[in-house]
Amino acid sequence: MRTHRTCKNVATLGLSLLLLAPLRAAAAEESTNAPKSSLEQFLERDYLLGTWGGLRTQLSRHGVDFEFFYIASNPYNLDGGIKTGSAYEGAFLMLLDLDSKKLAGYDGGHLHVGGVSLHGYDHFSDIHIGDLNKVNLIDFPNGARLWELWYEQKFWDGKVSLKFGQMAIDQDFLMAEFYNSLASINLLNQTFFYPTLAFNVYNIPGFPGPKHALASSPYGAPGVRLKVNATEQLYVQVGAYDGYPDQTDGTGVKLSADEGALVYFETGYRLNQGKEDTGPPGNFKLGGFYHTSDFPDNLSVFKAQIGAGSVTFHPNTYGTYFLADQTLFREVGKDDPAQQGLIAFFRLTGAPPDRNLTQFGVDGGLVYKGLIPKRDYDSLSLAASYLQMSDDVREGERLINSVAPGTFSKLADYEAVVEMTYKAQMTAWWTLQASVQRPIHPGGSAAIRDSWAFILASTLRF
Repeated sequence: MRTHRTCKNVATLGLSLLLLAPLRAAAAEESTNAPKSSLEQFLERDYLLGTWGGLRTQLSRHGVDFEFFYIASNPYNLDGGIKTGSAYEGAFLMLLDLDSKKLAGYDGGHLHVGGVSLHGYDHFSDIHIGDLNKVNLIDFPNGARLWELWYEQKFWDGKVSLKFGQMAIDQDFLMAEFYNSLASINLLNQTFFYPTLAFNVYNIPGFPGPKHALASSPYGAPGVRLKVNATEQLYVQVGAYDGYPDQTDGTGVKLSADEGALVYFETGYRLNQGKEDTGPPGNFKLGGFYHTSDFPDNLSVFKAQIGAGSVTFHPNTYGTYFLADQTLFREVGKDDPAQQGLIAFFRLTGAPPDRNLTQFGVDGGLVYKGLIPKRDYDSLSLAASYLQMSDDVREGERLINSVAPGTFSKLADYEAVVEMTYKAQMTAWWTLQASVQRPIHPGGSAAIRDSWAFILASTLRF
């Protein structure tokens, strides 16, 4: 009861701030001609701690840029799922970037270091909802870890770039650049940041075989990526990564033939993103992934359980994807710093059912920035996702039920989620976000009741 009351009070405070924000903005505009007070200057600066007494500005002039982010999140399972309840989850991100031109006098070099510390409640979705998609973006095991440590060198006026080191695949491939990139988080369900089908390269719980996983934030893995900008609009890129990234602090490197390698490839078209282009910008990306490790045949695993053969393996797994995010219209124009307007996104993913947990995914939605007058940097988002489970897994469950009736009360079919969220840019360095989600068939079947989840999240930029 105490947890419920705390969550309710926090949610009420958050919603009150959202409602009062337009009034504060309107009052501020009326007094734009007056000298800005110390409070106004504090609220309008880019970082909570400003320039750190001029240190940030001085370092940036010499090619050293750093940022710190804190994400505070209070997810609450209101109904359905495994059990109701709320929790606190927090993440502290540390980023450092070095520019070779300013620092050492040569063009095209970029060194990036990123670390993350996660704390609070562990495995909220696993304990409360049971969904594969995960309702909260920072719902990962607690701990501090090295996220990324890579160097990128560009050649021939940026037409070719080579990047190597410890990297997160979601920062280069299948990346949504307009609606939910790391720089502009508008949706909190993890599947809208990176599609759940891509996590097929993880071991299915209870299935045999060598270990393999995905180097997706906050996990990085040793790898290399080559990108070629064939024209201003068209690019192609390919990347190869360790097939089983370190799941602890991110510093362990163990390259193994059994664990394999994960290869991504992608070609993309940038619409209306040139200096002279005036139309609404968009991105269209087509790609796929290929993991070289052994993956068990799904049906053979179930047959082995009833003594109808042994487990057989496939020498790889793979998948394909298509992503589009497109600005439908702008309220002002391309020079609008807030980029007010409506963005739509759509994504398709697919993988073979004989060796993967999921075989098809589709998601899409709309993000409107600046919908409320005087709230140019706020965003309202609505998105939905459908993830189809493997036909072979479903057939295997049916096979087990024929021998031991009732083992699987509901067969695997699909998982879906609908999310609506409003993000308020309270200051240049502080955001407040409220999200309502409806996970349907959590875990990929009707065995767990559909859920209603609410999340109140906030970010601070230091």
